[in-house]
Amino acid sequence: MYKYDEYDHAMVDARVAEFSDQVRRRLAGEITEDQFKPLRLMNGLYLQLHAYMLRVAVPYGTLDGRQMRMLAHIARKYDRDYGHFTTRQNIQYNWIKLEDAPAILADLASVEMHAIQTSGNCIRNISSDQWAGAAADEITDPRPWAELLRQWSSFHPEFSYLPRKFKIAVIAADEDRAAMRLHDIGIQIVEKDGVHGAAFYVGGGMGRTPMIAPLIKDFVPLGDMLSYAEACLRVYNRYGRRDNIYKARIKILIHELGADAYRRQVEEEFAHVKSLGIDPPKAEFDRIAAQFAPPPLDASAADAIDRSDPDFAVWVDQNVAKHKVPGHAIVNISLKPVGGIPGDASSSQIDLMADLAEKYSHDELRVTHAQNIVLPHVRKADLFAIWQALDAAELATPNLDLISDIIACPGLDYCSLANARSIPVAQKIAQRFADPARQRDLGELKLKISGCINACGHHHAGHIGILGVDRKGTENYQLLLGGSGAEDVSLGTITGPGFDEDGIVDAIERVTDKYLAERTDGERFVDTYRRVGMAPFKEAIYG
Repeated sequence: MYKYDEYDHAMVDARVAEFSDQVRRRLAGEITEDQFKPLRLMNGLYLQLHAYMLRVAVPYGTLDGRQMRMLAHIARKYDRDYGHFTTRQNIQYNWIKLEDAPAILADLASVEMHAIQTSGNCIRNISSDQWAGAAADEITDPRPWAELLRQWSSFHPEFSYLPRKFKIAVIAADEDRAAMRLHDIGIQIVEKDGVHGAAFYVGGGMGRTPMIAPLIKDFVPLGDMLSYAEACLRVYNRYGRRDNIYKARIKILIHELGADAYRRQVEEEFAHVKSLGIDPPKAEFDRIAAQFAPPPLDASAADAIDRSDPDFAVWVDQNVAKHKVPGHAIVNISLKPVGGIPGDASSSQIDLMADLAEKYSHDELRVTHAQNIVLPHVRKADLFAIWQALDAAELATPNLDLISDIIACPGLDYCSLANARSIPVAQKIAQRFADPARQRDLGELKLKISGCINACGHHHAGHIGILGVDRKGTENYQLLLGGSGAEDVSLGTITGPGFDEDGIVDAIERVTDKYLAERTDGERFVDTYRRVGMAPFKEAIYG
């Protein structure tokens, strides 16, 4: 994984010192909250309902045991003993004191981490496939390209004050594990005539007006990738609306211009940008890529797994994925225990995951956009020991991609933008469907909950989505069906009138019962929905 060079260290250390002085001046009353707000947001510090929230960047979701252990330290010392892993592959702390923020940033800097550009109208954390470098189906590891984009976008002078926040994802497999086409720019590394290039999808996003990114360019030579990304951003920065926050995202610009008109302008800008020489020399990319060299895995490691423990066997079947190297596996750690808060982990659990990474996964972990954690490089011979440790720490719930593996935003329990609570709804759904056999019978069913239209819980992309709204002062939950953030990307459709907190749980049960009655062999929920349409589900929900 990438290690800071002298420029990274200098940049982050300078930002810590700068923000420390800004906090000092705010606490001393030398600047007002209105003056301080844009400064704290540049450092990932939000003021929410009860306290400050700090969002820490985890570039493309990759970190090591030392960094993971620091996240546990921050949870213990500065928060309420837990952290919340997010859909941006980051971590948030919800109970931060302003006077502690400089010390936290200094602690993060000591392990090559920061909170820069985790907020504001800039290019946010670059996300990627959580199985990158380990997945059996990828054509290359996309993370060196994600790191290149991180370096290019950090403190970019033209793109620090965009019309609106901007999100980029990079993948290198046909299976989309990063919701790539629901980003402002989604990049898929592809192969054409034996040469790798980048397919650019631009103008996706969720929120108030969800849109799927159209393909803008099917093949950009990788040596031109930064120039093409720069051209895409320049056109947006030039024409994106700044007079209306609800129409400021690039998806709105492309919708109004049309993909063809936007494409033409990007090509014109690209021809100019290429003359500026912003693409790095091959030697610089090779320097970055060398830090993502595969760990020394033993291809002769035993491929057999002792499945004599039935609980272990269930966990293997549900939470363990195929690795590109025989004798190894990808371990997915669920942060969705039944009745728990999706994405939350205590300091002791975070420490344990760091320990397991150091002992069993070549000192590497990943944060997923589904709010789980991955050990990417594990010998199959070590799976039972890992499972035992996870099980003792309540981290071995075998529910990856099942109905209780819920994505949920913090909602009205924490967020000042939310209209409704997400966490209690997620807990009640998980408890209603707690029976593991029932979950496995339902099969892959991705359920996602947002507490407001900003869609931090990705409800538009859920096979079943829930949107919390304010209905005349009362929390109300709209039900959506048929979304997907994967390679079969689609947007969910609202079924009809909303429900109260208990009513939405009942409605989901009626939906799943209808699915079981309608499905054919091998059909996932979303497949059945697409085949039979909304009508039978609506009838089951409303009668």
